[in-house]
This record gives sequence, structure tokens and C-alpha cells, in this order.
Amino acid sequence: MVKIGRIRENLPADIVMKGLGKQYPGTATAAVEGVDVTVAAGEVLCIVGASGCGKSTVLRMVAGFEEVTSGTLSVATEPVSGPGPDRGVVFQDYGLFPWLTVAENIAYGPRQARLQRPVVAERTEQALEAVGLTRVSGSFPHQLSGGMQQRVAIARVLANKPSVLLMDEPFGALDALTRVEMQHELQRIQRAAGITVLFVTHSIEEAVYLGDRVMVMAGGTAHGMPGHVREIVDVDLPPDRDASSPEFNAIERHVDGLVHAGHAVRS
Repeated sequence: MVKIGRIRENLPADIVMKGLGKQYPGTATAAVEGVDVTVAAGEVLCIVGASGCGKSTVLRMVAGFEEVTSGTLSVATEPVSGPGPDRGVVFQDYGLFPWLTVAENIAYGPRQARLQRPVVAERTEQALEAVGLTRVSGSFPHQLSGGMQQRVAIARVLANKPSVLLMDEPFGALDALTRVEMQHELQRIQRAAGITVLFVTHSIEEAVYLGDRVMVMAGGTAHGMPGHVREIVDVDLPPDRDASSPEFNAIERHVDGLVHAGHAVRS
């Protein structure tokens, strides 16, 4: 049995955004404005919306890659002032080092943190086990499929033992079957580790399938108004979800209607 729980060190953390906003220098319209949401510890919050509405900007502010220009943002009660090992980020681009093996890629973060060699080795082994890649630990990224490379990217984050996992379109480049497989993989890891997840996606079905709640964003500078939260939808479905069920489809249709509502009208 895969002992995912062993990878946990930091407890899951909540994310609190109050009036959160971002305005870039020289722009008349804020990229994001007035985001008020609390992501509970251990919750999966998916963010959807049209291109340019500020989904990734919100995620990047939580990651500490973008400076907050209005409102407040905290993780585990601590204000976010920059990147930190408590927040792991997975992008659509796997970002693996091609000259390093799978195990070396995963060990990179703990080594950069100057942890002792036995600790680095233990974390690497645990992360490999968590994503089911122990048997290919000596392979190089180019020898792996896209799905396996994305597993390595997730394992590399898990090796740092974060409290929060931030995912920006992580499965967007995968084929349909591999994407479904990776959705199941993420569910398995998240449930076992209890980690807090903020997940940005363009797929409404994916958001409803993975999320405890779905935050629908609208607006954006292309529409002449700040990106903002249109509605946060509770996904009142069991953990093992049937995407063909009437209940699932009803929530998916509601979210779809919110995403495609007139972008120029702020609700």
C-alpha cells in the first residue's frame, strides 16, 4: 500500500483573502479586485472563468510570486510576503530539469533547503512512493510519458512537505485519458495527505469533479473591468463522483452559466 500520509509534516493550512486585489503599474484597471474568500484547511477550491479574468493572478499572489496591492492575504494566519516552502506550486509546464533523473528532480528542493542527506533521501523516497514512480526513479524526464512527468512535478512539490498545493492548469496539456488518470491521482494524494489545494482550470467538468467548491471569476482588463468573483458554488456531491449523474450535470450547468454570463455586467 502506498503510504502517502508519511509525506505530511506541516498541517494543512487555510488561505484567507480579504478585499484581495492586484494592479500592475501603468494600468488603469486592476487585474483583480475585491476577492473575499477563505479556503479551509484541507479543502479543494477550484477556480474557473474566462481567459484574462485573474484566475492565475490570484494563485500567483497566494504563491507569493505577485505582490498584493490591495486587501490582505494570509496562509495559516501568516501574511504572504513572498514564496515559501509551505506553498508548493505545480504548473502546466512540468518544469523538470532534463539533465537530472526523476529522483534527482524530486530531491532538488530538499537539497536547496540544505537538509541533511538522510532526510533528503527519505523525503525523495516518500514522494516517489506517493505518486507511484519508485520503479522509474533512475529514469530521465524525456523517457517518461506526459502523465508520468506531471507526477514527478507533483512529487517534487510533495518532497518539500507543503501545507498548501497550488495548481495552475496542471493537466491542461495532457490527452483526455491521461487527464482523467491524473485527476484520480490528485484525489488520492489529496485525501490521504489532507493537503489544502487551490486549483485553476479552464475545464468546468474538472472543477466540479475535483472541487469542494468552485470559485467562478469574471471580468478582466480585456473587458474594461477588474477580475472579480462572480459566485462561489458549493459542490454538494460525494467524494467519489459520477460525472454522468443528474446531480453532477446540474452543478456543471450552473457553473457553465456563470462563466458564460455577460462579462461586462458585474454581479
